[in-house]
Amino acid sequence: MQALPHQYHVRASGNPDNSLIITAENLDDLSVAAPAQFGGPGDKWSPEDLFMASVSSCFILSFKAIARASKLDWLGIECHSQGTLDRVDGKNKFTKVLTEVKLVIAQNESVENAERLLHKADKTCLIVNTLNCEIALSVLEIKQA
Repeated sequence: MQALPHQYHVRASGNPDNSLIITAENLDDLSVAAPAQFGGPGDKWSPEDLFMASVSSCFILSFKAIARASKLDWLGIECHSQGTLDRVDGKNKFTKVLTEVKLVIAQNESVENAERLLHKADKTCLIVNTLNCEIALSVLEIKQA
């Protein structure tokens, strides 16, 4: 890892026809629109979708790093993050983020240790650590294969 602080740069450009393109160096452009709940077309990534994708992907990347350092033999992970958007003090904001996870580990691994590492990933995920709302992790299943 490079020394902190890190800088991240993204550009967004829009037109009156409701098109919005997000660009970042060395990445494919991303077409974005308002979600259907806010009158958007509902067929493009929205800022709200990208926000929840950030939670899920950061959780998995944090888990991968922790599992590697702990030498956990795992075979697959599935993460579903759900955000509740509400109006608080006259402002729209996410009030709760629930992350549900399913993990498949090797037959010789400890389910208890795997669950401990999942909770550790939740505590180290930088996106989750940045949020100012209720955060919950639900380990739905740890299966040995």
